[in-house]
Parts: sequence; structure tokens; C-alpha cells
Amino acid sequence: MAGPWSALAAAAAGAGAWAVGASAPVLRSLIACGLTTTGCGIAAHEVLAAGMNPLIALGLAVPAGAAALAHHRNLAGHLSAAELTPATVTKDTGAGTGAGLTSQEQVIAAFWAEYISGPTQTEDRKLIQPGANLEQLVLQVDGSHVVFTGIITLPPGQQVRVREADIASVYHVPTSQIELGDPKHYAPNALPVTVHLKVPAEQPQIAAGAPKTPQELWAAYVGMPEGAMPGTTLTVTRYDGPLDWEGIATRDRRAIGTVNLQDLAGNLDLETIQIALAPGDKPSQMGIRVMREHALMHGTMLSSVVDELAMDSRGYVRAGTYVDGRAALLPLAQPGSGARHLYLVGGSRSGKSGLLEQILLSAHRSGIAVILASPQAGTIAGASLSAYLGDGLDEAMGALRLAYAMLLDREARYRSPAFPFTDPLVLVVIDEAHMLLSESSPYHAEAKAIVEQLTRRSLKRGIGVVLATQTPLAADVGNSTVIRSQLLIGGGAVFLRCARGQGSLIGANAVEGAEGIDLSMIPSQWPGQYAKVADRDMSGLATEVAAAPEDGTFGLGYLLTPGSQAVQFRSLHLDVPPVSLAGGERPVGIEHCDAWRERDAIAQTPMVDKRGKNLIGSLADLLAAAEAAASSQEPAVHHNPAGLHAVPGPARPGGAPAAPDGQELIKPRILELLQEHSIPMTAETIARKLEIPATRVKPRLSELKKQNKVINESGLWRAA
Repeated sequence: MAGPWSALAAAAAGAGAWAVGASAPVLRSLIACGLTTTGCGIAAHEVLAAGMNPLIALGLAVPAGAAALAHHRNLAGHLSAAELTPATVTKDTGAGTGAGLTSQEQVIAAFWAEYISGPTQTEDRKLIQPGANLEQLVLQVDGSHVVFTGIITLPPGQQVRVREADIASVYHVPTSQIELGDPKHYAPNALPVTVHLKVPAEQPQIAAGAPKTPQELWAAYVGMPEGAMPGTTLTVTRYDGPLDWEGIATRDRRAIGTVNLQDLAGNLDLETIQIALAPGDKPSQMGIRVMREHALMHGTMLSSVVDELAMDSRGYVRAGTYVDGRAALLPLAQPGSGARHLYLVGGSRSGKSGLLEQILLSAHRSGIAVILASPQAGTIAGASLSAYLGDGLDEAMGALRLAYAMLLDREARYRSPAFPFTDPLVLVVIDEAHMLLSESSPYHAEAKAIVEQLTRRSLKRGIGVVLATQTPLAADVGNSTVIRSQLLIGGGAVFLRCARGQGSLIGANAVEGAEGIDLSMIPSQWPGQYAKVADRDMSGLATEVAAAPEDGTFGLGYLLTPGSQAVQFRSLHLDVPPVSLAGGERPVGIEHCDAWRERDAIAQTPMVDKRGKNLIGSLADLLAAAEAAASSQEPAVHHNPAGLHAVPGPARPGGAPAAPDGQELIKPRILELLQEHSIPMTAETIARKLEIPATRVKPRLSELKKQNKVINESGLWRAA
């Protein structure tokens, strides 16, 4: 009866296992054991019925027993593995213990003890809350979801002060992935905590029938006729969730043109700062990037790109980093053509002064001389790198007058626009330009007239203008469309954060290539990175602490170069003072010419009449006006921060100082010069060689001509 009974027993066991929900491996092992036992029992019955030796029937029991033993081992092994699954095991971590923990749990507990609870604390590393141990650690792993839970415990009488941001900083996850129990519902010294170490990518939660994927959203809201980029289709190249993807927008056989960033953000239901555009080589394509955490939050250190601060062969310098990681370049010169302009806009705490310091350093390393006009005295740390510094409102106006005089001087000396630039390039940097150009400024009319002429005429003469204001409003540039249009045509523009209501680049302040950008929408802090002050440290002010790029959005804005779309970028983070990278070298000097030699008198000479009209138009008239002004004033000290390029006046034999005009013997010196050189010279050349203003040389030449000692042929003078 062994066979039938074993079969019935196996069937009953199988039915019972199925009823209690046994796993598939358990059922397979039970079925195999039942079949083996049944077969051995039937064979033993046949042996006994045929009268064969009973020992043979007894031997058939051995396979049956082996099958039962194998089933027992399979069942025990499977249950052991199930019982030891991390998701079902609870451990007491304790401070500094790792008994019974898996390797992953040991790492979690070690990080907690190292940065939060202790037990050790060093001078360089302050624990978040000593003694706040993590107990009853449970680790759960479900595919792409990894989470651990536990209880933060302290001795009775103490209160848990560990916060979500503290735990997020330890495990390098967003604060949104930390869950702490509400102290109202738990004991103050025991709070449950849940940390999602890894979460699956969120999918858009959109109602049935509505667009779901970025491509569908694009087609429904952006590519439609009323959208920000009508007629375009989107190809997604990377997707890590609805707030983290990249793609390429394409318009079939037609240029996309300018894109209104505000409209695009509205179409995608995002903030403007979460979207970045990347124009490509094809006008029919545009790169799109949507970001959860901004790619420029960690910045690019100035010290790491020192070799890129000098001009390259195309006249570009490194200004920062684009949102796609490429180097952001600014043009300071155009080979074979001249200098370049730059329009810089940025409010308080936007990073404008830091970018100006960076530009001064790049000019210094590129051999470009700088005339700096800073109406707000003492605001530019790198002012010592300039050849001429106008620090303060009156002095800044004097720097503008000198820059205009340099333009007139070069126009007089170089008749051809394509001169070989034997003189250095000059950069006229005007910080806080609204203090000179706005209608409320006492120098409004004169400054406006000079800057208009500089932006129109100076590029071919190797003089570029960097004009910085706090807003893009027309009033900041004296309501002059000439100034802003010439700046944008002649170089590029940098737009940084502005005050609310003052940063719109649309309407009356529209800038081609930057349509739809509102600079007041650039936040002062990164999303999710607002400073949290949990404890007060009363040990004193840490004077050596330096700001990190994550502390604010300093330098974040848009860079616009001629012929392109404004692209989001961030200027270099000044981890070291820019002036310290100059190596203690002298600032690049300006060539010795009439305008430079008379710079102090020129800086004090108004160049327009009382009505703000009739700007002086020639170098001779300017020098004459400067001479008249200088004769009625005391000698001034050169405005040169390093004391360079001080040009002494002509000296008498024996080292005596030169006498004023009318007492100095100029005519013998002119005759001696013309007799030594056989080639004819212009009056300006004679003045330059003798280091005497041309306004004093020309009357003496006329007197010598009347005495028949010199001859003038078509403006060229030679000895008779």
C-alpha cells in the first residue's frame, strides 16, 4: 500500500502548500518529491506481489527518502533567504556599532555617526548634534527606489535638533527627499526619519487625454501658430524627468529667428531661469534645455582658467561659462579692424563689479591700455590696472574728456582708418554710467555728446568703450538711442540681474537677440538653496570665510554677441582677487602724444558750451582751449594710479625747468631740428619730437617763415 498512500500524501501536501500561498520553488520541490516517492512505492508493491526478494522492495525506499531530504533542504534554504531580505530585517545600529548590518547599512550608519551624531568631533568638522543616534535602521530596495528609515534618539530630557537640510547635506540628496516626523506627535527625544536615497524619475501627472511627453507638450503649446516657436517640432536627446531634459527644436526649411523666452517659459509652465536656449550653426535649429538644478550653480573658478584670460588671435577673452558647459567668450578687439565695444547691465549684488575687474585683468594681460571712469569712488578693486583713473564724479568726467581727446589725437595722426595699430589698443571703461549720462547729472549734456562720438568713431582708431549701468532703461544712457545701438552693433552685451520692474528687455527697452528676457526674473538665490540658519555661533566673525558660488546667483545672466541669440551664462567666480593675477606688473601705458601730455589740462576743460551744444571737433581747438584753461589754474597732479608715463616738459641746458611760452627759446630748437633732418615735417611731427604742444609750435613756425628761415610746402616744413 506504499504507492497509493504516498500519492495521496503528496497530493494533500501540494494542495495545502498551494492554499497557503507557497512560492513557486517550494511547489516545484514538493511535486518532485511526491512523484519520486509515489513511483518508488508502486515499484515496491509490484516486487512483493511477484514474490521476489523483499530486500529489493526495501531498497526502493532509499530514493524515496533521498527525495524527501532534498525537499527539506530546498524548503529550508528558500525560507532562510526570504527571512534575511533587507526589507524585512530591523537592526539596532547604536553609536559606533555595525553588528548585524549589511554593507550598505554600515555605510549609512557610518555617515550618520561621522557627520551628525559622533561620537568624535574635530576642530575642522563640527557635528550637527552629538549623541543624536540613528536606531532601528531599515533599508528597503525596490528597483530604482532606495529608502531607509529609522528613529533619531537622544537621552531623556534632550530634544532632536537635526533638520531635513542637515540630513540632505550628509547624504547628498535634495531636501524634498527627507521626511521627519512631526514633533507634536512624537516624544521630543525620538523622531522617526525617512530618507529616499534614490527615487525613480517622476513622470508628468497629466489628466487623461492631455499631452504627456515633452514632444506632445511642445506640439500642443510651443509649436502651434500662437506658441513661442510656431512651426517647430521637438526631438528629445536626453530625458531624466519632466524637469530635466534636453532637445533640439527644428523648423522645416525655415529659420526659427528670435525666441521670446518669457513666452516659451509660459508655454511649458516653467520659470524663465529653468530654460536655456543654445543656438546652433543651422538657423532652422535651436537647442533647448530644461533644468531642475541649474547647471551653473557651482560656477567656474577664476584661478582655474588663468591661461584663457588673455586675448586669443580672434580678439576674444574668457568671460565665464555657458549653460551647456562651453566657454563664454567676450570680444575686446577685431583683428585688422580695431577695438570692440561692450554694454554691461547689472544691478546691485548682481556680479557687475566682479566682471569689470575681470575685464580689467584681461585687458592688462592682453596689452590693452585702460582709461577708467568711476563716478562712484573706490568701487573697482582693480583700478590700479588702469593707465588713467578718474575716481569720483568730477574725475570720471575728466577721464571721458581725455578719452575723447585721444580719439581726436589719433584721428589727426592717422588719416587712414586701417592704420597698423603701432599704438596700443585703449579700453574706455565707464562704470555707473548713469551717474554721468542721466538727465539729473550735472555733466549730462557733455557726457552724452562725448560718449555718442566715442561709440560712433572710436573703433577704427583702436579705442573701445565698456559702458556699465544698473538697468537697461533708456534713461541710464541719457535717452540716447545712438549710444545703445552703437554699443550693441560694435561688440556685445552682458545682461545680469536687475531690480524688479527695471530689467525688461521688451517694449521701449527691446534688444534684438534678447527678446522676452526680463532681468528682474533672475533670482538672487538658487531654487532650493535659500540660506538656513539653525544655530547661532557666537564665537565671533570669521573674517577669512569666502563666499561659495552656491551662496547666490552672482554673475548669472545672458551674453549677447553680434549676430546671435542671447545665451544664458555665468561669469567666473572670483576665488582669488583678479588684481593679484597681474603679477605686480605696471599697467599698460598710453602712447606719448599731445593729448596724453596735456591730459591734466584736458581733464579740466569743458568741451561743450553752456547749452550743451557745439562739442569741440578738432585737436587744435581742444589743445588751445586746454592751454587757456591751464593758464588760469594751478598745475594739477596726473591722475595715474601707478605714477606712470609722467612726461616732463622740455628742459633748459643745465637741468633748469622750461620757461612759459614767450620766454622759452622755441624757435632755435625748431631750426636746429629742421636742419638736422633733411626730410620735411608737419607741425604735429615737429611738436612731438620736441615734446612741445603743437599750439606753441605753429605760431613760432609762422614767425620763422616771415623771417625767411623756413619754408612751408603743402603743410610740410623744412629749413630754408
